[in-house]
Amino acid sequence: MHEFIRQFIQDLGNTKLLEYIAVVAGIASVWFSRKENILVYPVGLISTIIYVYLSITISLYGEASVNLYYTIVSIYGWIIWTRKNEQHQHVLHITYSTGKELVMQFVFFAVIYTILYLALTHLQNVFYANTIPWADAFASASAYIGMWLMARKKVESWWWWIATNVASVPLYFVKHYSLTAVYYFILLMIAFAGLIEWRNRAGFRNVTSSQLTAGKF
Repeated sequence: MHEFIRQFIQDLGNTKLLEYIAVVAGIASVWFSRKENILVYPVGLISTIIYVYLSITISLYGEASVNLYYTIVSIYGWIIWTRKNEQHQHVLHITYSTGKELVMQFVFFAVIYTILYLALTHLQNVFYANTIPWADAFASASAYIGMWLMARKKVESWWWWIATNVASVPLYFVKHYSLTAVYYFILLMIAFAGLIEWRNRAGFRNVTSSQLTAGKF
C-alpha cells in the first residue's frame, strides 16, 4: 500500500494538462450517458481524441485503436440519438438485447480479442516490449462492443463497460498513468449506476408499452 501511494503521488506530479482534460471530459461524458443526455457525444469526443494521442505515447495501441473507434462511433451515436419521427419523437429508446444479439456480441468479442491479441503480441516481440497484449486486447475488445451497444442504447452496454474498466485500472497504473487509472475506477462506479438506471428505464418503457397495447392509457 505504501508503494502504491508513493507511485500514485509521483505519477500525479508527472501528469500533463492534456490528461487532466481527458479525464474530466471522460467522466462528464459517462455521466451524461447514464442520464441518456445527448451531451455524452460532444463532451466525449474531447476525451477520446486526447486519449488516442496519449495511448500511442505509452504503447497501448489497442487502447489507441479503441479511442479512435470511440471517436467514429460517437459521431454515429450523436446522429441516431437525435433522430426523430414525424411526430418529433425520438426513434431510439433504451432496450435489452435479444438472445441472438447477445450471442453475436460474444462472437464479435472473441474475434476482436483474438485479432488484437495477435497484433499486439507481434508489436511486443518486434517493436514495443512494454505492450501487455492480453490485458490491452481484453480492455479494447470489450470497449469496442460496449461503445457500439451504447450508440444503440442497449442495456448490456454497461456490462461491457464494467469489463473494460476492471481491466483498464491496473493496465494504466502499471504504465504510470495513475490519474487515468483512477479515472477508470470512477468510470467503473458510474457504470454500475448506469446499468441500474438503464435497466429501470428499459423496464419502465416495457411496462408502459404493455399497458398501451392493452388499452389502459
